[in-house]
Amino acid sequence: MATLLSLPILGILVIFQTAVASRVNLLQGSVDLVMLALIAWALQPRVTNAWQWALVGGLLVNIPSSMPLGVPLLGYLAATGVALALRRRVWQVPMLAMLVATLVGTLLTLGISWVALQIIGVSLPVFPSFYLVILPSALLNLLLAIPIYTLAGDLASWLYPQELEI
Repeated sequence: MATLLSLPILGILVIFQTAVASRVNLLQGSVDLVMLALIAWALQPRVTNAWQWALVGGLLVNIPSSMPLGVPLLGYLAATGVALALRRRVWQVPMLAMLVATLVGTLLTLGISWVALQIIGVSLPVFPSFYLVILPSALLNLLLAIPIYTLAGDLASWLYPQELEI
């Protein structure tokens, strides 16, 4: 059931990210709501289908994106892998894991996008790309990381209720 819910939830996030969140810029950076949702979902202790959500999210973001095919998918899979690795290691402080995974995930997804653009012949200078796009995007993502983690926790507790012991 949780994997089936990924389609409408991530679909709404892709629409909102494309229509609204992409208009809220800091310098040239913008927030990546889908990546934040995937990281927050992967960090939930009872979630077992984080890879499926990353696959659905990457494929849905590919539709409106002008990036080469598969680049958002690769970035989201990498960010989900980081989140799952942090969930195993930093299990006592999930908010810290969310912030670290958000920062690393932002660097990975935007770094993969930058490399893909370089491969197809789009010349983007390294340092202006870093301080005009990557750092502002990381800041915006970090600002929204905790609220999205809280919403993902509520969704996970609704989909995976704890069994009561009698």
